[in-house]
Amino acid sequence: MAKPVLLTVDDDPEVLRAVERDLRHRYAERYRVLRADSGAAAMEALRGLKRRGDSVALLLVDQRMPQMTGVEFLGQAMALFPNSKRVLLTAYADTDAAIRAINDARIHHYLLKPWDPPEEHLYPVLDDLLDDWMGSFRPPFEGVRVLGTRWSPHSYAIRDFLTRNQAPYRWVDVETADQVAEVRRLVDASGANAANLPMVLFPDGASLADPSVGQLAEKLGLRVRPEVAFYDLVIVGGGPAGLAAAVYGASEGLSTVMIEMEAPGGQAGMSSRIENYLGFPSGLSGSDLARRAVAQARRFGVEILSPQQVTGVRVEGPSRIVKLAEGADIGCKVLLIATGVSYRKLDVPGAERLQGCGVYYGSAMTEAMSCQGEDVYIVGGANSAGQAAMYFSKYARRVVMLVRGASLSSTMSQYLIDQIKKTPNIQVETHSQVVEIHGDTHLEALSIRCGDSGKTDTVPTNILSIFIGAEPNTDWLTNVVERDERGFILTGPDLMRDGKRPTGWPLGRDPFWPETSVPGIFAAGDVRHGSVKRVASGVGEGSIAVQFTHQYLSEV
Repeated sequence: MAKPVLLTVDDDPEVLRAVERDLRHRYAERYRVLRADSGAAAMEALRGLKRRGDSVALLLVDQRMPQMTGVEFLGQAMALFPNSKRVLLTAYADTDAAIRAINDARIHHYLLKPWDPPEEHLYPVLDDLLDDWMGSFRPPFEGVRVLGTRWSPHSYAIRDFLTRNQAPYRWVDVETADQVAEVRRLVDASGANAANLPMVLFPDGASLADPSVGQLAEKLGLRVRPEVAFYDLVIVGGGPAGLAAAVYGASEGLSTVMIEMEAPGGQAGMSSRIENYLGFPSGLSGSDLARRAVAQARRFGVEILSPQQVTGVRVEGPSRIVKLAEGADIGCKVLLIATGVSYRKLDVPGAERLQGCGVYYGSAMTEAMSCQGEDVYIVGGANSAGQAAMYFSKYARRVVMLVRGASLSSTMSQYLIDQIKKTPNIQVETHSQVVEIHGDTHLEALSIRCGDSGKTDTVPTNILSIFIGAEPNTDWLTNVVERDERGFILTGPDLMRDGKRPTGWPLGRDPFWPETSVPGIFAAGDVRHGSVKRVASGVGEGSIAVQFTHQYLSEV
């Protein structure tokens, strides 16, 4: 597949050569850099690229050109490549042109000339724009294919794993009539056994029949083993708190490794839309937030092990040692626990048996496009449930939210409540709860009890998405750090009882605010007792924990 194109346009030959030189220096390995000396020539080039099916990632265009200004060119170019990132080059006196470009050509950025040095004034802007473009780029598919059936729990687990780890794939349902020929061709080409599903086919011709997550991770090149045996900072959990701590820790010179059991982003990474996160007025998806944070962490040198599980921790003098599921140990000076929470299980008949076969925990975004014309039911009334309802409403005939309370106002942000009210195919049923789940091989119906009337109705559906409360995964910390009755980790002031420090506390000071009952072991985010269950607060706690990490390290 041809590399995506970066096209720069300027009528000044000297400026055009300078822009082309800087673009090639930075981006030639991943992109083709093309140039044009006028808007007309650039439009002709774009038409040729469109005919050949090429992709254009960036249009970097000067404003003051004869015959066709930069704003006029970008306005026309949008019709051919609407998803390209659009950047206008302006002189200091062209701020009016920049404002027109924002309004008329919906540019993504404008740069003032001169831009020297490019390392400060050009590359940071273009890096961010191109990373964003690549995050939504859908090239002609040449990647992983997953063959399976919609109601197979393992097929769903594989697709969910690939989605959450930002691994592009194509789903082929072997039971869909119009895909039978393609399935046969793919299976024959791989030489695999069609009966052993699900099956994953790779671009190099290899295939894995009914693979484990570990086999998939190894084939995809995901890192699950540490590079060294000892770090300044080990972070367990890759949600917003863990990612923020990783970025701040590594950027401030700490050798940092982050260990995530499933995929970076945590529960927040599964959110279909986050609209109240500071700095993103149009909102962003949880996967976009996770992708940006992971890229940022890696730029600072954070080592990310995923999927990898920590099964225990012990203290050996000044070192904190974590044990990985595969048996290896990793030592560190400071351990930060940011494992977040998981959705509580729905304890009704049929829920466990049909999990992954129509019953899902979280937004199940991989299933959204499969519910065209169907009724989707969502259990829960907090923000995550509201975000899922909005997402499913784009595809489903009807989305029904089942809420145990009297309204959404006590558990959901007002902006989401307002959006739900304005969405005609979302229906909110209060004082309602699922009492039984029906189906043989997959979900077929729900029994729902109305708390007001006491009546129970059975309704047909193929998708139930569950968001009911949260439970911390902290059993591996039993007899290590103090926790509350629900398993959340106690830190700082919550450890003090009658003004006394925790039993066995060895230091002459009180525990720091995010510090557990063991010095040098910190907790941040949703797993911490008393935390605010919001993405922004998780990010804040992760970054604050790093500042206390430095204070702790100055003592030892």
